[in-house]
Amino acid sequence: METLSTPLVSLPIQANPEAPTVKNDNRNRLVLSLIDRCISLKQLKQVHAYMLRTGLFFDAYSASKLFTAGTLSPFSSLEYARKVFDEIPEPNLYTWNTLIRAYSWSPEPSESVKIFLRMLCESPYFPNKFTFPFLIKAATKLSRLGVGQVFHGLVVKSSFGDDVFILNSLIHFYASCGDLDFAYRIFVRIDEKDVVSWNSMISGFVQGGCFDKALELFREMEAENVKPNAVTMVGVLSACTKMKDLEFGRWIRSYIEQNGIKMDLTLSNAMLDMYVKCGSVEDAKKLFDKMEEKDIVSWTTMIDGYAKLGEYDVAKSFLDAVPRQETATWNALISAYDQNGKPQEALAIFHQLQLSKNAKPDELTFVSTLSSCAQLGAMDVGEWIHANIKKQRMKLNCHLTTSLIDMYSKCGNLEKALDVFHSVERRDVFVWSSMIAGLAMHGRGRAAIDLFFRMHEAKVKPNAVTFTNVLCACSHSGLVEEGRMFFNQMEPVYGVVPGVKHYACMVDILGRAGLLEEAVEFIEKMPITPSASVLGALLGACKIHENVELAEQACSQLLELEPENDGALVLLSNIYAKTGKWDNVSELRKHMRVSGLQKERGWSSMEVNGTLHKFLAADNSHLLSKEIYSKLDEIVAKLKSSGHVTNKSLLLQLVDEEDMKEQALNLHSEKLAIAFGLISTSPSQPIRIVKNLRVCGDCHTVAKLISKLYDKEILLRDRYRFHHFSGGNCSCMDYW
Repeated sequence: METLSTPLVSLPIQANPEAPTVKNDNRNRLVLSLIDRCISLKQLKQVHAYMLRTGLFFDAYSASKLFTAGTLSPFSSLEYARKVFDEIPEPNLYTWNTLIRAYSWSPEPSESVKIFLRMLCESPYFPNKFTFPFLIKAATKLSRLGVGQVFHGLVVKSSFGDDVFILNSLIHFYASCGDLDFAYRIFVRIDEKDVVSWNSMISGFVQGGCFDKALELFREMEAENVKPNAVTMVGVLSACTKMKDLEFGRWIRSYIEQNGIKMDLTLSNAMLDMYVKCGSVEDAKKLFDKMEEKDIVSWTTMIDGYAKLGEYDVAKSFLDAVPRQETATWNALISAYDQNGKPQEALAIFHQLQLSKNAKPDELTFVSTLSSCAQLGAMDVGEWIHANIKKQRMKLNCHLTTSLIDMYSKCGNLEKALDVFHSVERRDVFVWSSMIAGLAMHGRGRAAIDLFFRMHEAKVKPNAVTFTNVLCACSHSGLVEEGRMFFNQMEPVYGVVPGVKHYACMVDILGRAGLLEEAVEFIEKMPITPSASVLGALLGACKIHENVELAEQACSQLLELEPENDGALVLLSNIYAKTGKWDNVSELRKHMRVSGLQKERGWSSMEVNGTLHKFLAADNSHLLSKEIYSKLDEIVAKLKSSGHVTNKSLLLQLVDEEDMKEQALNLHSEKLAIAFGLISTSPSQPIRIVKNLRVCGDCHTVAKLISKLYDKEILLRDRYRFHHFSGGNCSCMDYW
């Protein structure tokens, strides 16, 4: 049992300049000295109990000393300190300020404001120069411009308008709330600026995206002969990082050395981050090797830097070398794999993390891993994560909610995505947009539009992503008039300037509907240069409606933008084949062979019992390859007996001669995946497949027939949307 006989150490408790001096006998002085020597909350509570018994607690100075220890010491407890405060008969101004200060640092800064109002009502004190910085800090954390402006007004009325400490707090407040002009006005009016004044304004400019102004202010600081410190250099390095200015960053490194500025851990980590984000992992490695002290941020920065360069083995070696592998280091590698199109590798690292003794998955882990699950269609892993979130009683914030909706939608379980959406009370624009996207990719265009209007009723302002998703919903469901309406309302009604993705969506909407002339006219009137995605949408529409002349024009323009775009040539080749222009097919094939261009290889993946199975065209590497091909022969026989005829023209897709055998329609990757699904799932279990390219017309037709012949639900997600095959029909109604 811990008692006061435990050896105590001195604590740096803040002195109380506002408390009256009181005379204490030797016993009381001994008790008060014990407060300074407490090393745990339990010890402090024992002192508290003794003070209550002896009446010492009701002395203003003694009570404030106990309260300060409970509030500001390393073992402080705000909950306990608040109870102590409420027991003090007449708290002095120092005690009020201490409680306001503690709450301004806490996750509940609004309590600082409430305590301040209570002080005005219940005490004889008026705020002093120590009160306002903490109140302004609370307003900063709350991002409440109006609240901070009230405090600013009180500062002026209280004749503290020249206090540099308060003015520095106001600079930080206005900058954090986005009012850089007012922050700068305050900065300029300070007669005797200290280094904190300069640092606050430099950081404000960086935070507000005004990187040039931040660097310009740094040069002014030098001209004024104000010596910068490590905090200054962290701000300047942040500006260099955002501007991707490696050379200036290197100059800053020399400046730091020449001016004897101590490279503490925070500054070293800022320098590492600058090197990595400016693309010089070599400089980062040299600095990392010289650092005497490293923390989890240092290691994570290096892991992230190498992973984003694609040097995953080096990144993994850094992860293995971390003295103590914390969750953040694992997250860096998982996130890098996920964001660089390597979802399988991300899941592999996630599974290793699960076996780690020193770390466990957190919210950021789950967000990145759910993204990888969504890419792969790995719903079993995604469902495990969802169950684990519930088991840990982890609060579903907007990031997790968005990730779960996205995962379930892209894995083919729209109902579960809707369940997650309806289960949460707080929905930001990303949650709404994710659910709209889910409905769109499943061909539920009307439902997506209805949800958009519900979002409007909930007073959540749509952003550019929201409109991309709504326009995609219109495109997949053939809602031309609705698409026109949303596009035309974007800027005048919602204040969202249409970007290249929105123009591409509109071309797709018009093109799919056969309005090719209107689509061309729309492109010609675009205020921005048509991108590859815009021309690609037009080319895709030309394939649907077999317009060879317009396809050639669109392909030519597209190749001017992206000379190595093999997809454009493949699409044009398919249009030629579809219209019987075989000489043109041969010419394109020859052109690709000479140019060294190769068609992107298609693959399909399927998850069974938590294991992902990936198939290429004519793949025979699977352990059940013999059974798969046997089932495929059975399917072909049934299709022939049902009168299905394979579209032979598609055999002449743009490929090398050696690949011709692999491109036989009966051996397309999605058909192998379907055959595998038929032999590996129960009759009532749907087959869920992810395809990296757009599903071809023949495979689309075959999937419909298989769903009828085998009475099997098939959910196939290709590059653009979901196809739900059931009873011989597809959810896209062949509008794909």
